[in-house]
Amino acid sequence: MDLQSTNRNPDELRALDHAHHLHPFTNHKLLHQEGSTRIITHADRIWLWDADGRRMLDAMSGLWCVNVGYGRKELAEAAYRQMLELPYYNTFFKTSNVPAIALAAKIASLLPERFNKIFFVSSGSEANDTIIRLVRHYNNLRGRPQKKAFIARRNAYHGSTLATVSLGGMEPMHKQGDLPLPGFHHVLHPHWFDFGGELTPDEFGLKAAKAVEDKILELGPENVAAFIGEPIQGAAGVIIPPQTYWPEINRICKQYDVLLICDEVVCGFGRTGEWFGLDTFGIEADLVSMAKGLSSGYLPIGAVAVSDEVADFLHEHGGEFFHGYTYSGHPTTCAVAHENLRILEEEGLVDRVRRLAPYFHDRLTTLADHPIVGEVRSMGLIGACELTCNKKTRARFNPLGAVGLVCRDHCFDLGLIMRSCADTMVVAPPFVITEQEIDEMVSLARQAFDLTYRDVKHLVE
Repeated sequence: MDLQSTNRNPDELRALDHAHHLHPFTNHKLLHQEGSTRIITHADRIWLWDADGRRMLDAMSGLWCVNVGYGRKELAEAAYRQMLELPYYNTFFKTSNVPAIALAAKIASLLPERFNKIFFVSSGSEANDTIIRLVRHYNNLRGRPQKKAFIARRNAYHGSTLATVSLGGMEPMHKQGDLPLPGFHHVLHPHWFDFGGELTPDEFGLKAAKAVEDKILELGPENVAAFIGEPIQGAAGVIIPPQTYWPEINRICKQYDVLLICDEVVCGFGRTGEWFGLDTFGIEADLVSMAKGLSSGYLPIGAVAVSDEVADFLHEHGGEFFHGYTYSGHPTTCAVAHENLRILEEEGLVDRVRRLAPYFHDRLTTLADHPIVGEVRSMGLIGACELTCNKKTRARFNPLGAVGLVCRDHCFDLGLIMRSCADTMVVAPPFVITEQEIDEMVSLARQAFDLTYRDVKHLVE
């Protein structure tokens, strides 16, 4: 098959796709019955085109990752130059390469001063898997072999390996894999819309943080190794915690000698209007996982930042760390990621997110008057609209998630890519989006909500 052909028949492509391609996070029986595979052929800035010639506004940056937008020739040229010079070599056995060295130094320069050591992987899943290994190794070296329990939030997503699915709190994923593995525990996530009841957001933030403390005391502080959280929970539905939450988490982790892991896979590299979500919320992390925005999704890469306190102890007492990946520090992916960070920095795209954030928030908030929208929230260039059957009580449709899928399909039909996380419709557009395009995104979202309301009006109280 000629991959560069401009005469690719969409029906033939779908037939080949159905015959040979197993998709991630897909109901394959339903996909094949509907024959509705969307085949994306090309992209520019915030726009995608499919094999049928339809143009779509990508309000999800791919999967939260195309921060600098599509069509960046600089990134393609960086890959080309590096592939001609050194396309691949491993970083095992006392070996390194120039792009990996340069990228590690650059990432460290963007993080708080206590982070100076970077471990490279190929994805966010691998980053969090690596952290699990690091933390267990660290506590063994410190003579605390019983201090191994990890605490995370319910409905958190931290990856798709056996270990990171266990680390995350998504029950449907647990059920499919006979998970979680032993040693992983989950507590209330700081989602005021679903669980706040009559509490104010600030009161609920303290309650959600206390759930972490209660779990530490239940398990015994001597047995708890780490707590992990995203600054803003992405796949859970863009859960922006109340202002009281993260300061209290900082206090709890320090008081009980529990390592604090900040999962920056979604928020990292500018999404919140700062380089990292930990800057936005003042999270005093010991380890940081990152991916997605590191290369703007142009090539697969992730990383783990390790605080000096943890890294220095591992260096001094750890011996060989029997962990790594064939593509750790891959020279071509590192070169592309380094160029991506240059673009973000030199074009002031993180500052641009901060400047656009008020306009983005104001326009998104205009959707709050819709009959099935119970709450609108945003920070930086990430936001969510909660779909509800009762705006006053914040009640959910039953079954949960079905209406979100209806709305998502209406979005697709209208030329808008907006993700449904259960019945929460979420957006995280590329940083190059303009105010006019934000207006268009919100207009299309309202049309999709109108069509969804037409379909489910009989369920609305």
